[in-house]
Amino acid sequence: MAEAISKTTAAAPSVRAALVATIAISAFTLSIATFELAMADWPSGFVLLVIVPLVALLFFGCIVWSATLLVKIRTSGAKFALPFLTCALTLAILAYAPLHQIALQQNFYWHRESRERIVARVEAGELKPDVSYNHNLIALGDREPNVSAGGNDIVVEEADEGTYVLFLTTRGLKHYFTGFLRVPPGGDPKKFFEFEHKPPSQLVRYDKDWYFVAN
Repeated sequence: MAEAISKTTAAAPSVRAALVATIAISAFTLSIATFELAMADWPSGFVLLVIVPLVALLFFGCIVWSATLLVKIRTSGAKFALPFLTCALTLAILAYAPLHQIALQQNFYWHRESRERIVARVEAGELKPDVSYNHNLIALGDREPNVSAGGNDIVVEEADEGTYVLFLTTRGLKHYFTGFLRVPPGGDPKKFFEFEHKPPSQLVRYDKDWYFVAN
């Protein structure tokens, strides 16, 4: 009798491996969706045209594969619904959770102190434009904290009301960018020279004199 029970238990199919694989793929997908901003220093075309589609394809395959396990529920138990439910929960998070906003808030508060120190040095004249082909760029390089995407360059403008300083979060194709713009007290982010011919497509105030902008 004991031997028969042992054989039955050994023969019972396990969902553990499928569940572990599903959780790993779902976690990887969520991490890419959340921290895509952190990959802004990579070539944007590589991230947008290669990594993101591959991750999306992998996750879609995971959904289809986990759905095929549902047919085992009748013979092997409701545990075989767990991989599919994991994928469904991940899909709901991707659709409804503000992952990009969470990443932006983390970026802003994590780097704020370093960025404010750099702004103070720009205003004091310690840091000046040093890129020959663009008189509005300061190349911070490796000697300063990594506070701006695309090579750690910051964009500055000396205006009548004070100094505007843009820290990039993405630096894309065809001069597309997003970033945190520090405006001088009483300044207007819409007056930043990058928006001279077209108003920002995104303009979100994060704190006094700090805005998230996109062109």
